[in-house]
Amino acid sequence: MPAEPGFAGNRSNEVSLPDDSLQIDIPVHLDELKVVFSVASLTFEGDMPAVLLHAGLIADDAADWSAQSRVVVVFHTNAGHVTLDDQAYNANRHIATGNPYRPVVADLMQKGVQVELCGVTAKANGWGNADLIPGIKINRNAMARLTQLDQQGYVKISES
Repeated sequence: MPAEPGFAGNRSNEVSLPDDSLQIDIPVHLDELKVVFSVASLTFEGDMPAVLLHAGLIADDAADWSAQSRVVVVFHTNAGHVTLDDQAYNANRHIATGNPYRPVVADLMQKGVQVELCGVTAKANGWGNADLIPGIKINRNAMARLTQLDQQGYVKISES
């Protein structure tokens, strides 16, 4: 799967226009960030779920800033299938091509993003830990987890 603009190799600080007509008026630099993405359904940037692009951008920014960062993505409800390995994805989506998002999700985890699946979503769909992309964690349920992270000072970004 080819990289989306600004993602997976095209770091956000490398975006430029041929004529340098874009000027950043409000630069941002953070020393620390704690962000949780709540993903109940998917919105797309082209063929890519926007949350994968956005989580990648924030992970790249944190690396550029040498910031202490904790980024968590919680998939639940109608977006849980993004966390499935190829075999489970094929069965769930009634296809034979595998999970097209698996490489991007794996790249995010490689960058330090914690990816989680709601335990209630997993139970409702009959998914177990073995059905997931390696490294994905299952939480008790998305609402309890989002509340916990909010109380720990995470900024919640809702993706839908």
